[in-house]
Amino acid sequence: MKIQQIHHVAYRCRDAKETVDFYTKHLNMNFMLAISEDKVPSTKEPNPYMHVFLDAGNGNILAFFELPNSPEMGRDENTPRWVQHIAFQLGSVGELEQAKADLMAAGIEVVGPTDHGIIRSIYFFDPNGHRIELTTITATAEQMKKLDECKWTMLDEWTRSKKTVRQADWLHQSEFSQT
Repeated sequence: MKIQQIHHVAYRCRDAKETVDFYTKHLNMNFMLAISEDKVPSTKEPNPYMHVFLDAGNGNILAFFELPNSPEMGRDENTPRWVQHIAFQLGSVGELEQAKADLMAAGIEVVGPTDHGIIRSIYFFDPNGHRIELTTITATAEQMKKLDECKWTMLDEWTRSKKTVRQADWLHQSEFSQT
């Protein structure tokens, strides 16, 4: 088996219309389709839902379920809010800066840009409380080669120790960080 690509990633939403409006207005995604049924097709569980699909570009689809008869949606309280997020790639630092300005002008609180050494990102929340990252690649070929060379060593060391590994500390040193 060889995976071709992610077909879609699905999340829960509080309100399907509000969610579609947010993603079409603020992230310029096209609303692709909606499906609504009384039963879950895979389990036959009775649970009416609205399932909406948005075009996230390059064949990637972001989907949401509104489940009005289920308990109020929550989140994994044992996981920090910054961990679970959806990241979308933009084409340049300029696009990232413009996106931040547009989101802030719409009254959306934005964190960043944050320089991760190989990408630069901004962060905000959608109306459902899902954290969104917009990012652009700033890596050089040399940086990516160095990261590729140490990835297994880093993973193995982490697996053994569960302590921060330092093989990529150079990412945040001025000679490799991009401004």
